[in-house]
Amino acid sequence: MRPTGCCTWIFGGEDLAAIALRVSRAGLDGVELHGDVGGIDPVRAGRIFADRGLTIFSITPGDADISHPDAAIREQALAYYERLVGWAGQLGHGAPRISVHGLVGRIRPVSTQAGEDALLADSARRICAMAEAAGLPVVFEILNRYESHQVRTVAEGLALLDRVGAANLSLLPDAYHMNIEEACPAAALRAGGASIGLYHVADSNRGAIGDGHADIAAQIRALDDIGYDGPVIIEPAAPGPDPFSTDKGEGYRDILEDMLLRSVRALRALGS
Repeated sequence: MRPTGCCTWIFGGEDLAAIALRVSRAGLDGVELHGDVGGIDPVRAGRIFADRGLTIFSITPGDADISHPDAAIREQALAYYERLVGWAGQLGHGAPRISVHGLVGRIRPVSTQAGEDALLADSARRICAMAEAAGLPVVFEILNRYESHQVRTVAEGLALLDRVGAANLSLLPDAYHMNIEEACPAAALRAGGASIGLYHVADSNRGAIGDGHADIAAQIRALDDIGYDGPVIIEPAAPGPDPFSTDKGEGYRDILEDMLLRSVRALRALGS
């Protein structure tokens, strides 16, 4: 059985101890921790999850535009990742994966696509060097056209890996995003093969597994075929408008906890 986790950002600003309790009740093995380097004490965070027997598998970055043509904005983003790498090293959970992507919500280039793609690769290369010095792996998350204008398919991700040329960089495909961008998500996972370093899952409507129409079973079989044995990170959203806000109204955190519980059961039924 692959270890399972969830992203902590889905619970908004809830206290980490409360999140850890929810995660434990849902039967998960760990979390992908939001990289709030200014608001989360890494030592305390590491202890909270360890006390519940939970592992911090990976880190979701905060807002950072690593491909912006304005050098000052780009350097500010890279400075954030430098702090993030140091912060992750204080969590006391081995070597969590550092997730990287462009600024979520910027869906078109400020300058040119080719120019910003080159800047993205250069920034990713620099982040990988920071992480390598700290002994940390890096995963590049593949988003969708409504969240990013860069790297929206596994094929584009593989091209980025070739361009960056960093041994500690792999890909993070997400079932929800693949439902939008890939003709066949399972085939995309097989094409990614050994370059898949982490996997996110939610159904087609970003609900629990089984709430939508995505063929998650086919994706799990593809992960089996490529020998992926890393964590499966569940990343649902409670029903409601505004995909960039986790708060969907009263009781949304309880809804999310139920989604996680049902998703864990579904993954176990699929043998993952």
